Amino acid sequence: RQTSFRSLYVFNFGRNNPSMLSSANRLCVRCRVLQAATKQPFSEANSSLRATATRIAPLNKVCFGGGTRAAAASFAAQCGVPSPLAHTCPTRAPTARQGARSSPYTTPRCPAVSSRGGSSRGLAMTAGVTAAMAQESAPVASAPKDDSAVSGRTLEELQVGHSFIDALPGDPDTSNKRRQVFGSFYSRVQPTPTGERATLVAFSPEAAALIGLAPGEAQRQEFVDAMAGAARLPGSDGQSWAQCYGGHQFGFWAGQLGDGRAISLGEVTGPSGRYELQLKGAGPTPYSRTADGRAVLRSSVREFVASEAMAALGIPTTRALSLVVTGDLVLRDMFYNGNPRQEPGAVVCRMTKSFLRFGSFQLPSTRPEDLPLVKQLADYAIAEHFSDLEGRDDKYEAWLQEVVGRTARLTAAWQSVGFVHGVLNTDNMSILGETIDYGPYGFLERFDPSFTPNTSDLDGRRYSFRNQPQMCYWNCVQFATALCRAEMIPQERAEEILISFSDIMTEDYQTRMAAKLGLLTYNKDVAVALMGAMYEDDADFTNTFRSLGRVSSSPADDDIDGVPAALFKAAGGGDLKPERRAAWAAAAAAYRAALQAEGRPDGERAAGQDAVNPAYVARNHVMQEAIAKAEEGDYSEVNRLVDVLKQPFTEQEGAEAYTVPAPKAGVRVGVELLSCSS
Repeated sequence: RQTSFRSLYVFNFGRNNPSMLSSANRLCVRCRVLQAATKQPFSEANSSLRATATRIAPLNKVCFGGGTRAAAASFAAQCGVPSPLAHTCPTRAPTARQGARSSPYTTPRCPAVSSRGGSSRGLAMTAGVTAAMAQESAPVASAPKDDSAVSGRTLEELQVGHSFIDALPGDPDTSNKRRQVFGSFYSRVQPTPTGERATLVAFSPEAAALIGLAPGEAQRQEFVDAMAGAARLPGSDGQSWAQCYGGHQFGFWAGQLGDGRAISLGEVTGPSGRYELQLKGAGPTPYSRTADGRAVLRSSVREFVASEAMAALGIPTTRALSLVVTGDLVLRDMFYNGNPRQEPGAVVCRMTKSFLRFGSFQLPSTRPEDLPLVKQLADYAIAEHFSDLEGRDDKYEAWLQEVVGRTARLTAAWQSVGFVHGVLNTDNMSILGETIDYGPYGFLERFDPSFTPNTSDLDGRRYSFRNQPQMCYWNCVQFATALCRAEMIPQERAEEILISFSDIMTEDYQTRMAAKLGLLTYNKDVAVALMGAMYEDDADFTNTFRSLGRVSSSPADDDIDGVPAALFKAAGGGDLKPERRAAWAAAAAAYRAALQAEGRPDGERAAGQDAVNPAYVARNHVMQEAIAKAEEGDYSEVNRLVDVLKQPFTEQEGAEAYTVPAPKAGVRVGVELLSCSS
C-alpha cells in the first residue's frame, strides 16, 4: 500500500476502492508520516492505484492545485484540515479564443490566472512558484584556475577512478542480459560499438574545464571513439557499469528500472572535484528491458543543449561534455502510433558528481532482503557528497533535510524561468538537487500553468508546470519513505523535514520573483496583475519578464495606450484588442507604482533585472530547426544555438531569431509537444 501523511492532502486512489479510501482517511486524521505498512513493498498490481493524484496542503497556499473543489472540500473535511484547494479553481469550457486552436492540446486551462471568473488568489499561488533567478542566476563560474585548468590535460593524463563500484556491492553476473538484479547497486557492462565511424557533433569546453581536459582533445579521433563507446577511455582501466535502481513512474511503483542505456565510464578528478562520466545511448545493459540501449540524434541534441543552457542560467544540472553521432541508424516510433522510422544514432557524454537518484534508495527499501543496503548507500552518499554531515549524531536527518532543501530550491529555479521538466518520476530526481534526464521538456512560450510538453502526460497533466512543486514534494516523500523503512529516521522527524519543503521553496521564490520584477521586496499584487495578463494573451514567459527591464518607473512618450513599448511588444503587440490593452495598461500602472514606491534609479534596477531575466532559453521550435539540419549532417546550427545559450543574459547581435516564441496558434506535436521516445 501507498503511504500517507498529514501534509499530503489527498490520496485519490480511493475512488474505486472503499477500503483504501477509508485507510487513507484514517492515516490523514492520525497525522502519521508513515504507517507501519510502509515496510511492505509498493503495490504493483492494484489497478485502482492508477487514479492516484496527491495534493499537498502547504504547497497549495503558494501554487496551483488540481482536482475539483467538491472533491477537495469533501476529503479535507473528512481529514479535519482546511481545504487547500480553496486557492485553486474549477475547470472551464474552452473560450472561443481557445476553441479556434488546431492543437490537440485541448484540456481546459486553469482560470485562476484569468480575470474571467477565476480566482485571483490562484494567480498569487502561481506567483509563488514562478521564481526569479535572483543573484544565483549568474552564469556558471568557470573552474578554479591552476596550471592544469589553464592548459588542460590530455586524455591519457586524466585521473579516472571508480569509487562507486569500489565501495558498494555489485552484480556478480557479468553477462549483458536483461534480468532482475538483487543485492547490488550496479552491474558491470561495456559499451557496445556500432561498427561505424563516429563523428563529433558538439563539445563543451566549459564542461571539459571542470575535469581539467584540454579543449583540443576533442579534435582527436580517440576522444570521439571513447565518447561513442567504441573505444576505452584513455587513462582508465576499462571498468564501466550501469546503475540499478527503481522508481515511481507517473505515480505508480514500477519496480526495478536501472540504467537501460546509460553506462558510466568512470570518475574523473579535476580542478572542480570528481565527476562521473556517463555515456547515454552506447548500447544495452542488464536494465534495458525490451529496449536496445541506443539513443537517437534528436533527443541527444536536446539533452546536450539543455544541459549546457541550464548551467549557463545558473540552475543546478548535470553537464554534457560531448555529443557524437555513431554512424548507425536506430528504429524509433516517435509517437507510439505504429509509424516507426530509422533515425541517426547518437551518444551524449553526461557529467555530474553523482548519478544517484531517489529511486536508488527506493528499490532496496521494497525488498526485505535488500533493506540494509539503503543505509549502506546512504553512508556512501554522505561520505562522498555530503561530507560536512559526517560525524553528526543526526546525520541521516540532516541529510534528508539537505536533499529536501536542494530539491525545493531547484523547483523554484525551474519555475523562475518557466521550465517544465515533463517526466518527474522518482528515478529522474537527483539526490544532489540537480536537473537530470532531459526528455520531453519545454519552456513556457505561451503562459499556461497547465502546460505539459509530454504527450504521455496529457490526460492527467501530473507533470505540468503548475504541478511541478507538488510532484517534487511527492518525490521527496517517496525518498523519505525509503529512509524510514530502513529505520534510519523517526517518522515524526521525517514529517517535520518534509513540511519544510514548502517554506524553503516559497522563500526562495519570493527572493527570485522580487529580483525578476526589479523590486527589493516581493509584491504579490504586481505579480498577480502581470501574470494574469500574460495568461489571457498567451504571452511568452521569457520575453515578458525580459521586457520589464525596459519599463521606466514613470509613463514614457513611447507608451502605447498606456502600455510600455517593450511590454506591449512582448504581450502581443498590434494583435492586442482594446480591452486587452487596457488590462496590460492596468498591470503596467500597478508595476510602475511599485517601482516608484521603492525609488531605485531605473538604470540600476534594469541592470539587476537583466542579470536574472534571460534573453535566451532553449526553445523547442528553435531546437527542432537545429535537429533537422543535424539529421542531414549539418551540425553548425546546433553549435550556434549552444553558443548563444551560453550567454543567456547578454543580448547578442544576430541572435534575434532565438528570442522568437512559438506561434500562438497551437501547441505542435513533435515540436512543443514531445514523447518520451528517444
